[in-house]
Amino acid sequence: MARKAARKASKPKARRTTKRRSDDDSDSKRAGGRPIWSGNLRLALVSVPVKIFPATASGARISFHQVHKPSGKRIRYQKIVPGMGPVEADEIVKGYEIGHGRYVLLEEDEIDELKLEAKRTLDLVQFVDMGEIDPIWFDRPYYVTPDGDLAEEAYGVLRDAMRRSKRYGLGQLVMRGREYIACLKPCGNGLLLETLRFADEVREAAPYFAEVDKGKPDQEMMDLAGELIQRKSAPFDADKFKDTYTTALRELIESKRKHEKPVTVDEDEEPARGAEVIDLVEALKRSVKRSSNGAPEARRRKA
Repeated sequence: MARKAARKASKPKARRTTKRRSDDDSDSKRAGGRPIWSGNLRLALVSVPVKIFPATASGARISFHQVHKPSGKRIRYQKIVPGMGPVEADEIVKGYEIGHGRYVLLEEDEIDELKLEAKRTLDLVQFVDMGEIDPIWFDRPYYVTPDGDLAEEAYGVLRDAMRRSKRYGLGQLVMRGREYIACLKPCGNGLLLETLRFADEVREAAPYFAEVDKGKPDQEMMDLAGELIQRKSAPFDADKFKDTYTTALRELIESKRKHEKPVTVDEDEEPARGAEVIDLVEALKRSVKRSSNGAPEARRRKA
């Protein structure tokens, strides 16, 4: 009897463990992969563990490689110095142009020292009315989900409180090595975060519209335009708008795949020696000049 009771007691526990795994797997699938940021969403003394996922995908776009048609080889790009040819990666530094032909050079370790640490807290420091922020300030959207069962209650309270007050939350967070302004807003049963552009990233509109006629339009024309707008008014449905160019491009590719023999492209990463773009005459002249001036021999490139 004791053994049977022990087996019965163990069964529900095993079912709960299995169910939790399947829930986590389905959540991962619904979320579209791993989060790009995880940390705490904080409002005063309330802290909510959350995860952030990209809300958009670029996989639907078609990308091309460049192919040299006569030889059937992939086009490759090399970093070269005029008169010297290709250079090694460790010989390249970043330069900021301060005047025509004048640069301030920065080493990689100098830039690395300035990179922000991944601060794992998004503090909501201000709330604004819905619709107060002009759309031009919005950059990229992300889905924000609660991280664990214990976070769901506080997450739901924050979501519903913002919805009831008709306000968005603002803060700043560090993500992928740089800092962003974050706008948090209710989104269905969850939260949506949209990064905002900084003030110096948005151009003033006035100069672009300075030459536009400011005269008052004809009233009859206004009435006709208003009637047309009313006829074409409807709730927004993204499925009604199709990327016809991408569709036509896919159809063209599929048609050529069926009716034309595909070309075998050489994917060799190493460029042929004859493909190096080098001004040999200029390189020789510089070598002779260095030799005549007694300059030390230039450091050989790595094999």
